[in-house]
Amino acid sequence: MGKHSFWVFLFILILSLAKSHGSRQAQTLRFWHKPAMFEGVDSSDLFKAEELAEDEFEAYPQESLKEKDRIERLPGQPEVKFSQYGGYVTVDKFAGRALYYYFVEAQRSKDSLPLLLWFNGGPGCSSLGFGAMEELGPFRVHSDGKTLYTNRYSWNYAANVLFLESPAGVGFSYSNGTSDYNTWGDRRTAIDNYVFLVNWLERFPEYKKRDVYIAGESYAGHFVPQLAHTILYYNNKANKTIINLKGILIGNPVMDHVADGWGLFEFYAGHALISDRTTNDLNRHCDFTRDCSNQSSKCLAAQDEAYSTFSDLFDEYNIYAPLCKNTSVTAQPKKGSMAEFDPCSDYYVIAYLNRQDVQDALHANVTKLSHDWQPCSDVIKKWGDRPTTINPLIEEFLTSGLRVWIFSGDIDAVVPFTSTRKSINKMKLPVETAWRPWVSNGEVGGYTEVYKGGLTFATVRGAGHEVPSYQPARAFTLVKHFIDGTALPIPKE
Repeated sequence: MGKHSFWVFLFILILSLAKSHGSRQAQTLRFWHKPAMFEGVDSSDLFKAEELAEDEFEAYPQESLKEKDRIERLPGQPEVKFSQYGGYVTVDKFAGRALYYYFVEAQRSKDSLPLLLWFNGGPGCSSLGFGAMEELGPFRVHSDGKTLYTNRYSWNYAANVLFLESPAGVGFSYSNGTSDYNTWGDRRTAIDNYVFLVNWLERFPEYKKRDVYIAGESYAGHFVPQLAHTILYYNNKANKTIINLKGILIGNPVMDHVADGWGLFEFYAGHALISDRTTNDLNRHCDFTRDCSNQSSKCLAAQDEAYSTFSDLFDEYNIYAPLCKNTSVTAQPKKGSMAEFDPCSDYYVIAYLNRQDVQDALHANVTKLSHDWQPCSDVIKKWGDRPTTINPLIEEFLTSGLRVWIFSGDIDAVVPFTSTRKSINKMKLPVETAWRPWVSNGEVGGYTEVYKGGLTFATVRGAGHEVPSYQPARAFTLVKHFIDGTALPIPKE
């Protein structure tokens, strides 16, 4: 399969450029490199909740399960004053399919703050490992793989935060029917995510009437809007509020494959990753209104030239970040730093979450899976469907009055801000507040533009693909204003 084939190009946005964990020790473990898994994917139809089978949505008894899920203390955990829970929610009792969740109540005002559900992308990457342990959760893992330190910018200072490993086959989530792992796609994932949330709210009924926000990054640019669309559909169908959804927040999201693709080359050119000659060839020979595979031979050759400039010697997920030089855990923990993200953090998390005492504390791996916990699934073999754009869902939400914020770390070369801006521009939304800087802790946190209808776009200065990992303070400023429904702060005159 040539580099300019449709699926390799399209999914370079969401798959790891690492060929294997062993051969790319310097590269962080973020996504897969399995183009064959996407061959034959249905990539044309927009997701529609009304096409889903009614009998898929069943609430199962949840009595007494909440207290069984309470986590008394995680191994190596510092003292905290909030409650945390972990466990499984069955989403299909006939197939024996269950999704693992980790939930942290708010640090304070838990009875009034909203619920925020977080997804990582992939598709097939863990929100427990990335989201909770490396980005926005209350703890990060020390270099010894045994102990935790406090994230003072944890998002549970702003909300009660729920992390979901989805779909089954990701992290600790599982199916007894392993054939499920060969048939995943966007539609079935949305079904299970909705069933999960309905049942989780039965287990935690105090959140049934609470404001709910859904957030995520990367391929969650599909997961989040599709779940939000399903929630709105079933609220309208029931003529009542089943889930009190108020808004969505997506970061460095996969949104529109044509815009995402061409925005990638624009980022390369703007950050001196490709030559002027290659840039000129792309501009001269490519039709930017069509996808990257449906092009002339000269355009495809220019694309290949652009890809050939990449190497194993820098991290596409943060083009200015240092690489991990040693994947081994340390005998003694290095001092944890919120200011400087450790590029080897993936390996510390892998070591921690594969400890038996940690899994016992989390109430995880209760069926004794045949595989280790991994940041991104090795057992999901095929992805069955995905729409080419989620823009119509974004437009639906704006019409429905949902709050929609989209953010981009500005040094991510996987789903860069240039791609996201092109995706937003395709919706032709009138601008309400023109492009301007926003501030966090007395510095420019990034730049933002607000569109009529309620869409806010914001960049986060100095952040890579996983924004809260690299710029935790700026990410917290962003999520706090998102939840509060207030504009990002502007510099003082």
